[in-house]
Amino acid sequence: MSTLRQDPTTRQWSILAPRRGQRPHQPVLTPRPDLPERDPRCPFCPGNEEQTPPEIVRTPDGSTWRVRVVPNMYGALTGEGPAHRSGSPMFREMPGVGGHEVVIESPRHGARMDEMTREHVAEIVEMWRSRYRALIARPEVRAVVVFKNFGAFAGTSLAHPHSQVVATPVFLPRLLRRLDVATRYFDENGVCVYDDVIAAEREVRLRIVDECGGFLAFEPFASNSPYETWVIPSFHQGSFGNLADEEVDDLACVLIRTLTALRRACGDPDFNLVLYSAPTNGHTDEVFHWHIKIIPKIATPAGFEIGSAMSINTVAPEDAAETLRGAHVE
Repeated sequence: MSTLRQDPTTRQWSILAPRRGQRPHQPVLTPRPDLPERDPRCPFCPGNEEQTPPEIVRTPDGSTWRVRVVPNMYGALTGEGPAHRSGSPMFREMPGVGGHEVVIESPRHGARMDEMTREHVAEIVEMWRSRYRALIARPEVRAVVVFKNFGAFAGTSLAHPHSQVVATPVFLPRLLRRLDVATRYFDENGVCVYDDVIAAEREVRLRIVDECGGFLAFEPFASNSPYETWVIPSFHQGSFGNLADEEVDDLACVLIRTLTALRRACGDPDFNLVLYSAPTNGHTDEVFHWHIKIIPKIATPAGFEIGSAMSINTVAPEDAAETLRGAHVE
């Protein structure tokens, strides 16, 4: 039988239906092409820096860089200033102020995060944190999202390894839902729901994939899609902006190992990586717990999912965790 499972961090239900994974279907196969070290047509490759908007920051300083940040040329939100609402309740709007930045993760066109050194991925994490801190400090900004799209099915438009940071002048609906549930849970129980989730997963040890220092990778009990994986600090920390220097290397470690396991176990799928963080300082740091979700693009939401806002997952998270543990490289 199928089962319904509830996510304690959102109170939303998902359907676990492994038998549906056996139904006949025609898989879409898109072999990943071999990429060169440098593509002369790519605006993110060294030597083509003039093809991007003026640079925000790079590391290290100088002509030879490893990580570089530029404004998105086609940014969804841009500019600074007040974000005053106007119009009637039925036709309300506001200026699209905010920020949309691209983190160019390597000078190598064909680089991949799962193949990078820990030192290099740590530099990317440090850049995420630096840009998060800079953007969340702006008075008109209410939330900052760090994300990475890998592959065409995940929504990327350029193959060169990169991630993005978007700052919005409004609170994010999906994050508001999580904050509401987390606040209610804290009010009722006096503890963070994410801390309780971590403790429960460690007790049963069915869905844990990996641990590195203070970070845990696991398959959530009510996974929305096959091989959905969370990476979360095992210590309480509400805002990603508070990540300490000494914690960066361990996060880089668990990201590399988890992405490598997903690549081996799932046939090198496209994926989305999204970081959820408490949007402001204050009580949200107490009730929330920042974390990263990695969603391999193995299944496509269809009519039921769109119409119901419920997901159907065809791979039990316990089975996914066992497969990923077997795919780890020591």
